[in-house]
Amino acid sequence: MTQQVPQVPSTEPELAGVRNFRDVGGLPTADGRTVAHGRLFRSGHLAHATDEDASFLASLGLHTIFDFRNAADIRLEGPDVTLPGVRNLNLPLSDPADGAEFWQMVRSGDLDQLRALLGDGQAANRMITSYHMIITQRTAEHSQVLHALAQDSVPALMHCAAGKDRAGLSVAVALLAVGVEREAVEADYLKSNDPHRRYLVRRAEGAPSGMSAEVMELLSPLFDARAEYLHTAFDAIEQTWGGIERYLSDGLRLAPETRERLRARLLDGAGAA
Repeated sequence: MTQQVPQVPSTEPELAGVRNFRDVGGLPTADGRTVAHGRLFRSGHLAHATDEDASFLASLGLHTIFDFRNAADIRLEGPDVTLPGVRNLNLPLSDPADGAEFWQMVRSGDLDQLRALLGDGQAANRMITSYHMIITQRTAEHSQVLHALAQDSVPALMHCAAGKDRAGLSVAVALLAVGVEREAVEADYLKSNDPHRRYLVRRAEGAPSGMSAEVMELLSPLFDARAEYLHTAFDAIEQTWGGIERYLSDGLRLAPETRERLRARLLDGAGAA
């Protein structure tokens, strides 16, 4: 059965309670096609969506929202807003204990703690380690996402907390699977650095040193989208599987016919299979 997919304009809205929202439509593939608008969206969490935000999101005709947050993230910000008729699928891509420790550090860590844990390049190294782990150890989750997209889950929205790391990698995997150029994947990923998209870091009331310049500098690598982070993911694919093709076939168990259905779902010029 052919699914009728809404054609959503590429104009990007400003959502009051949702950060980092965008349609990834328009990105080019190696064979000259493009990702269709209105098929795949990405954002930060939806817990603080306003009524107007929810109304806009509901107008997208979404089939599935993929939430990659863990239990600690959800306790901190709250569950996603409920959209009528939309399936919410929670697939945590990090350990809840890591999430609790992470947010305790971000929200309440004092300057000495932050210097000890994040100084001298440790914050960036933490992110690099996380990206490597998500690619090499979360193949089951990424396989589930791609099979769901190929089957019936388009239009889809992928998000985590900031919409940068876990969602960023999941979107990147989906884009690579349909043949989007690696440079285009990276360009989309780096958009998360735009000031109006960045996660709004909040410190607990009375947190030592508050949001001083040094505190924010120490925290910054955790909330940056850096090319070196994404390159770590690309390198992990090369080192573990020898390239994208074997990563998709052996790592994610994506059969050729499933990959073709995925391309039909997400790319311009092909109706849903």
